[in-house]
Amino acid sequence: MSDPILQLKNIRKNFDTFEAIKDISLDIREGEFLTIVGPSGSGKTTLIRLMVGMDEPSSGEIWLRDERIDKLPANKRPTCMVFQSLALFPHRSVGENIEFPLKIRGVDLQVRRQKALELLELLRLPQSYHGKRIHECSGGERQRVALARALAFDPEILFFDEPLSALDYRLRKTLEKELKALHEKTGKTFVYITHSLEEAMVMSDRIAIMKAGVFEQIDPAREIYSRPVSRFVAEFMGEVNLIPFKIAGKVLTSPGEIMLSKSVTSDISGQLKKANASCGTIVVRPEFVAFGKGQAADFSVEGRVLQDYELGSRIQYEVEAAGLGLVTIEKLRMDMFDGKPGDQCTLSWAMSDCHLIVGE
Repeated sequence: MSDPILQLKNIRKNFDTFEAIKDISLDIREGEFLTIVGPSGSGKTTLIRLMVGMDEPSSGEIWLRDERIDKLPANKRPTCMVFQSLALFPHRSVGENIEFPLKIRGVDLQVRRQKALELLELLRLPQSYHGKRIHECSGGERQRVALARALAFDPEILFFDEPLSALDYRLRKTLEKELKALHEKTGKTFVYITHSLEEAMVMSDRIAIMKAGVFEQIDPAREIYSRPVSRFVAEFMGEVNLIPFKIAGKVLTSPGEIMLSKSVTSDISGQLKKANASCGTIVVRPEFVAFGKGQAADFSVEGRVLQDYELGSRIQYEVEAAGLGLVTIEKLRMDMFDGKPGDQCTLSWAMSDCHLIVGE
């Protein structure tokens, strides 16, 4: 595990009486791809502005290796930001845009041109684009030019403020993969903010989920998806079924007419008692819920299929389960439900495919 390149220590940011960032501490590892996600108003844009130097924290410290930088202006920091708007110069050519950071540093013309050509190749653009005007470039090409210009700064950390949000779906998916490959090629530290969970899960080494100015969870995508620490994280990370349990006296109770195996009843009760909690929530993702009752099923419930939705390679079902309300199920086409909306069904799943959130 690499050492931290950027450290946030007890960072707060207030706007008059509103506290946008609440005592956040974070270590960003050198060379990692960290993505910050969260709903609108969670504080992610404010946080990245503090890290890049566009705003100063109300309190706390920001360290770049052994140097404290929270009072250092953005133009004095070895970092660079790629904005959603890209902020390219429309009156300059592609090459002039890429070379701009080098020009303001006084780098020789021939050296600038050679560097620009190298960056065009790295970003998979033809060298002939060096003289092309920005308005002649497509959205994806402009995105690549903005990335090349940012890399021309040779920053230690590259920050991204939702740079793909204005692009169409197919182009966005292509550029997600290219950004991941670019990160691997350059070895730079990438810090990225987005509303898109798909972007975060495809590209990131770690994902930091924000809510109301604090981090709810920071982990690799697989860990957050499989083992969310709260109902908020579970619901934020895609479709999910949440089933509450509680201990009444010595008896474990659950909603509806769900059937539990004796072993799983003992397991849930033991986990709750160990944590000195009287309630908890089982998290089961839609892909782990089966139609029919398998031999390994720890949970089962009767229901009725309300609707099915085509999702390309997958089909999503909404089932009204007895006393549980709606249960969401997703299956590959080869495993689709042998029936139609309105039909009765049995649902089941295994405890090994679940996660228990204690105290919620």
